[in-house]
Amino acid sequence: MLLLFFLSSGLFLGWSLGANDAANVFGSAVGTRMIRFGRAAVICSVFVVIGAVVGGAGTSHTLGKLGAIDAIGGAFMAALAAGLTVTVMTKLGLPVSTSQAIVGAIVGWNLFTGSLTDTASLTRIVGTWVLCPILSGISAVIFHKCFTSVFRRLHLHLLWEDMFTRWSLVAVGAFASYSLGANNIANVMGVFVPVAPFASVDVGGLFTITGTQQLFLIGGLAIAFGVVTYSRKVMATVGGSLMRLTPQMALVVVLSQSVVLFVFSSQSLEAWLMARGLPTVPLVPVSSSQAVIGAVVGLGLMKGGRGVRYRMLCEIAAGWVTTPIISGAVAFVALFFLQNTFGVPIARDLDYVLDADVLARVERLDIRDSQLADLEGRTWPTQIGMMRSLGRRTALDTADRRRVLDAAELDHFVVSLEVIEREFSSGILSYGKLEALNQLAGQEYRHGWQLLEALAQNSDEWSLHEGADDHAAARMNTLQTTVLSAFRADSTTPAMND
Repeated sequence: MLLLFFLSSGLFLGWSLGANDAANVFGSAVGTRMIRFGRAAVICSVFVVIGAVVGGAGTSHTLGKLGAIDAIGGAFMAALAAGLTVTVMTKLGLPVSTSQAIVGAIVGWNLFTGSLTDTASLTRIVGTWVLCPILSGISAVIFHKCFTSVFRRLHLHLLWEDMFTRWSLVAVGAFASYSLGANNIANVMGVFVPVAPFASVDVGGLFTITGTQQLFLIGGLAIAFGVVTYSRKVMATVGGSLMRLTPQMALVVVLSQSVVLFVFSSQSLEAWLMARGLPTVPLVPVSSSQAVIGAVVGLGLMKGGRGVRYRMLCEIAAGWVTTPIISGAVAFVALFFLQNTFGVPIARDLDYVLDADVLARVERLDIRDSQLADLEGRTWPTQIGMMRSLGRRTALDTADRRRVLDAAELDHFVVSLEVIEREFSSGILSYGKLEALNQLAGQEYRHGWQLLEALAQNSDEWSLHEGADDHAAARMNTLQTTVLSAFRADSTTPAMND
């Protein structure tokens, strides 16, 4: 029961996303009366769940780097703060971004706990808030011109054109729902991934459902419930209040936003672009509301801009700006009460120590500064505290100071045969990687890098080879993070039978 209580805020956020964001994939179609709300809600619900489970891993990794919430109490409150913010905006009829709400909540957790906010990840995510509606608007103009040209050449009867548009809206809406589930499930359950309370489940020897996929399934169902129960008002805002749309324009809007969400969530597309040396799009959760509104405004500007309701657009934009600020403030205040009034741990109690082992590790990383030796033996209770000390006492740049910080993190890892059997014996690891793990059974480590170095010494497969591309580096980083999470002792995650 305790586990369900902590996950309830994620379910609430999923419901809020379904009520506010997920329905936007059919908002323009419903607003033009081409598809009934009930049919749109069912199609959206089914495909958003499929997208969440099958394709949700890519964006979760980026969101996790922004701030790795490492206690389920902190994850609970971050999701609750984001959900409350989105719900209030929804009641006002504003299609705000759940992505912005959860980002604001994570930054609020970082500030409260003294954890560093990864500025590179934050910049990448915030950049997509601008890039997403622009790409969607450009795509809408291109698709509209293509469809208009095709319809003119085919000379379809109005009835055939109407039927084609209706069925196209259904098909494109299903694809859009899948893309939304794959892209935005990180908003709903991403904060719970580092403290995933579920063990992997082997289904009849056919396939394995990981703890993360189980979280995504639950979150996808919550999104679907929000679509069915509370999405009519926002559908009306997106579908009819911003600008009057023809059925063909509605089809273009849905297609444009589905393509944009897919591009920002597809690991396969990223791998394909990397293999050919082409620039990639960051895998980050973006807002379906922003994509839809970008497409609508793009079509309006294409027609001279006279049909766009700019007052409504300004109100929506104001909601986008205030959402992360409100969510971050709510999370900060709520975390204070959760920790000090109810005594719930909102972060793992970690220290950062600059001992002889850490200094040796830093030297192996080719980070050298004569002032580091003067700090040997010092311990810091927060990331920000250590970073400030390094900034005052050394000449290291921010990147090197961060690498020293990572090496100094003091934790407790126990390699257990039971955990190996439960988490890694179902084909997740190659034979060489698995054997290297088995050789470390019973060993304990104070730093995560010590465990990873021991694995690399036992098997070359745990080392990232020189010349490896970014995709291979990302896969290795994800695998190493999974290993560290599995063997981390003294977790604050409640037991399944609590």
